[in-house]
Amino acid sequence: MQTLGSKMPSGSTPSFYLCYLLLVSCLLLLEEAQAAPHGGISLRSQHMALLQWKATLASPPVQMSSWQENTTPCNWTGIMCTAVGHGRSMPWVVTNISLPDAGIHGQLGACKKLQSLKINNNNFIGSLPGAIGNLAGLQIMLDVSNNNLSDVLPQQLGKLEMLEFLNLSHNQFSGNIPSSYASMVSLSMLDVSYNDLEGPVPTTRLLQNVSASWFLPNRDLCGNISGMTPCYSTPVASHHKRKILGLLLPILLVVGFSIVAAIVVIIMLNYNKRKPEDSVTAEGRDLFSVWNFDGRLAFDDIVRATEDFDDMYIIGIGGYGKVYKAQLQDGQLVAVKKLHQTEEELDDERRFHSEMEILSQIRHRSIVKMYGFCSHPAYKFIVYDYIQQGSLHGTLENEEFAKELDWQKRIALTNDVAQAISYLHHECSPPIIHRDITSNNILLDTTFKAFVSDFGTARILKPDSSNWSALAGTYGYIAPELSYTSVVTEKCDVYSFGVVVLELLMGKHPRDLLDGSLSNGKQAMLVKDILDQRPTTPTATEENSLALLIKLAFSCLESSPQARPTMRQAYQTLIQ
Repeated sequence: MQTLGSKMPSGSTPSFYLCYLLLVSCLLLLEEAQAAPHGGISLRSQHMALLQWKATLASPPVQMSSWQENTTPCNWTGIMCTAVGHGRSMPWVVTNISLPDAGIHGQLGACKKLQSLKINNNNFIGSLPGAIGNLAGLQIMLDVSNNNLSDVLPQQLGKLEMLEFLNLSHNQFSGNIPSSYASMVSLSMLDVSYNDLEGPVPTTRLLQNVSASWFLPNRDLCGNISGMTPCYSTPVASHHKRKILGLLLPILLVVGFSIVAAIVVIIMLNYNKRKPEDSVTAEGRDLFSVWNFDGRLAFDDIVRATEDFDDMYIIGIGGYGKVYKAQLQDGQLVAVKKLHQTEEELDDERRFHSEMEILSQIRHRSIVKMYGFCSHPAYKFIVYDYIQQGSLHGTLENEEFAKELDWQKRIALTNDVAQAISYLHHECSPPIIHRDITSNNILLDTTFKAFVSDFGTARILKPDSSNWSALAGTYGYIAPELSYTSVVTEKCDVYSFGVVVLELLMGKHPRDLLDGSLSNGKQAMLVKDILDQRPTTPTATEENSLALLIKLAFSCLESSPQARPTMRQAYQTLIQ
């Protein structure tokens, strides 16, 4: 297995140059994978491996204070677990290591079984190991930005065909961007800015219309990207092009001047005939910002696909806007949430832009991908991936779909939603509060896999932000404390999650159980009596899981925010 920088400078201390940072953990995990039945990985072996890694650090960062021998690694800061395999009893393995800004020094090793690795803003040195390209499970994020990594970029990274987010910026990488990166067909973002790279940028669908800020500054990168120097195949070809341009330049200047003069005259003659809609569209195009969608979406494309937001394209209506189905010119289906704009939001465009930029970078398998947004005096909308089955609310109202959504699917759905909200609260920096967790904002695909959607009311939780004057959320899901205070915390999402869990179990909104007139014990008994009768009778194992869900739901519905669990605790309760 390859390590990041195998040479140790003379005079350096082992505590600073940790040649086996993460490597010890990974070797133990691989050995356990070979020894465990069916090639499985023991959570206990991962537990010991991570503690051994921590022990090699001279000064473990504060993020590792929760890494203790008597607790499961699934509860540790920066660690996330996922069930693997099939069947009712699935083992849990560590799939996400997220330690940004941890102040860790040393050299990096290669790991297996990870879906996401985020170790930006540390002090890693040496080269990026090509063995990382063998991490077939790495499909969400690889972020090694803001370190001191050097040498050439490994060709093997091109094998990460499922990876969506790759950030290599702010390091000291040199040489070319390997052509193998064109094979990373799932990439939504490739940021190699602030390095020492040169040569052509690989030609891929992703890189056709992206921003040059992903590649600049560097030594001498070139490519067919706006804002970058185009590439020339050979010095001879470049010489011939310059010679031809020298001969044609006088002619081109005359022709160009004539064309410009004609255009100016035409514009002046037709200026007063322009329709107001054309002005809005032209201005909107400049204000339309999109990330992670194979380049840039055109404002006109969205307006044209919905025929200027005609009601015939509406697929959902909420308290904060309407959702439209739009088919773009290339055939891609997207969901467009057109937001209602309050006076407060109109006066705070800067916050809207900054928050949308952060939200567009969310990468989680149970969160609907956000492609971008438009902010304009006439329009304000957000563009999402289109999920075919529709909302959980619509599914529960459909008799046939509700029968097909059996108890095993409902239990798995709850786990997915809990993990997604836990990711927003505990894995995003800064944390993100959704503020409108409802059955309408949980979408299902054709296999009934859940996706949390609609971040039109989401807020970034910053140390200096404590409240907002506008009440956000949907009636029946809003935490009771918001009726007398505008302070929004993560516990508001926890309360809404509890409502959704009961709704999933009962097949309808549990409004009769939310007035607080019954004790938790009596409420739990009542829920068991009025479980949704449309799925088949639950098995004994499913009954145990349902009892756990009922207990968890009412703990999330505690009137005191302090008495509610965090979403990380709720998620860990479900998977243990």
